[in-house]
Amino acid sequence: MANLSIGEYLIRRLSDYGIEHLFGIPGDYILSFYSMLEQSRLKVIGCTREDCAGYAADAYARLHGMGAVCVTYSVGGLSVCNSIAGAYAEKSPVVVISGAPGMNERKNNPLLHHKVRDFRTQLEVFQKVTIDAVELTDPLTAFADIDRALDAADRFKRPVYIELPRDMVHAVPPITHSFRQPAWESDLKAIAEAAAETAQRIAAAKRPVIVAGVELHRFGLQNQLVELAERTQIPIATTILGKSVISEHHPLFVGLYEGAIGRNEVTSFVEQSDLILLLGTFMTDINLGIYTANLDLDKCVYATSEALQISHHHFHNVALGEFLDRLNSLDLKPTKRTIPDAITFHRDREPFEIEPAAPLRISRIMSRLNTCLDLDTVVIADVGDALFAATELVTHDRGEFLSPAYYTSMGFSVPAAVGAAAARPDHRVVILVGDGAFQMTGCELSTLVRNGCSPIVIVLDNHGYGTERYLQAGDWEYNEIQPWAYHKMPELLGGGQGFLVDTEAEFDAALSAAWDDRSQPTIIQARLVENDASETLKRLGERMGEKVAGR
Repeated sequence: MANLSIGEYLIRRLSDYGIEHLFGIPGDYILSFYSMLEQSRLKVIGCTREDCAGYAADAYARLHGMGAVCVTYSVGGLSVCNSIAGAYAEKSPVVVISGAPGMNERKNNPLLHHKVRDFRTQLEVFQKVTIDAVELTDPLTAFADIDRALDAADRFKRPVYIELPRDMVHAVPPITHSFRQPAWESDLKAIAEAAAETAQRIAAAKRPVIVAGVELHRFGLQNQLVELAERTQIPIATTILGKSVISEHHPLFVGLYEGAIGRNEVTSFVEQSDLILLLGTFMTDINLGIYTANLDLDKCVYATSEALQISHHHFHNVALGEFLDRLNSLDLKPTKRTIPDAITFHRDREPFEIEPAAPLRISRIMSRLNTCLDLDTVVIADVGDALFAATELVTHDRGEFLSPAYYTSMGFSVPAAVGAAAARPDHRVVILVGDGAFQMTGCELSTLVRNGCSPIVIVLDNHGYGTERYLQAGDWEYNEIQPWAYHKMPELLGGGQGFLVDTEAEFDAALSAAWDDRSQPTIIQARLVENDASETLKRLGERMGEKVAGR
């Protein structure tokens, strides 16, 4: 590490964690580092907005393991803050690198451009939405600060913030440095005791089930999940945030568990279980069907990266992966549970047949899309009925479904496709987005055109905020938006093809044309039947409507 500048060391350490692409927008406080990035092995992908760059880095991290976004001071950093808050909420390890005024510029507290209140304002904001936030203001400690932040992102799967003053980019520390990973040891006795108690409960169970959550994907524990399920023959349900943590064609997969807003067959199957293994599951309102989930704590084993609870017994300092490994090492003898035929709809459904003249309904769009999905498809669903209807899709591979299903920030999907395309260049990316969400960040389609990507963007056009119409009864003007000719966006951007469709035959033709063309992006403007919605959204509206109304 001798003779490396702070900027060069940061780039090297990003590469050490497997990061190959970096997203962002340059500005004068970070230009020197941007020049260094462009001369490095990292590929810099410029976006149209900083929050979009954050979404792209988030999606890249979910698929690739860790992502990075680089922005300028305050106007860039505070703009990217919302997307990083979402990454924190949903455990996506994104490294935020922000430029800052040089240390020599700060004497006498001048009113420099982009400054808000004082020079530490942005740092203090990011301390609230990251697992670690560091200022590289001292060459003697800068390398250690970088190491600590990146290790925290990798260990806890949450974002970190690195602030780089512009006169520190080329500073070379006058000391040598070697990285020592912080030591963290699990309590081996607690692991053994927790695994033994869980094994006893599995052996005694007549109707066990696993509810698998997104942490199994974030921490790379899908193999341990599959091994446990196959050795014990315990059926698996997933949460909406954890959708695609396992291939949904696996014979033990029973569907999404969403409490009262989900399919009755799956809800009953899970809630009638005498043992529920909640593995890596976030207990959020959306995951639990607006807290309609009827799960008896006495029957639950709740294991995450942060907590392990068996019934009313709490175990501390137990890593989720080590717990699963120890459990899989035991001689597990459960009672095999039969999966009812009514649950296996995703394997036994009848072939989809087009009704050519029928107007478009969102559930029919999902059924048609199901005929195309394969091992090389990544689906990105935005917030709203794009997400709720997408619960009807059947994914073929692990981790091939992305959505902000906990933080639920509209506008995630199109910029997330930029990150997904970089992380999975050999996959077809399909974007499901409502017209309201598209108007927020849809111009990031420009970045996809510029980088030669070929996503399929399906704009579910119901002229406004369709989800809110089900949450608040009445014909409210605030749910309406200006209608756009979304299918003409390629003309504006100078690349891609667009289709306007109103019937099943038109949608089928457009989707077929798009699927066969990997040379350019495609945007399909799908005009839906008035007030159409998925069954999941209708049930959600019933549950949330009272809360929205303040009752």
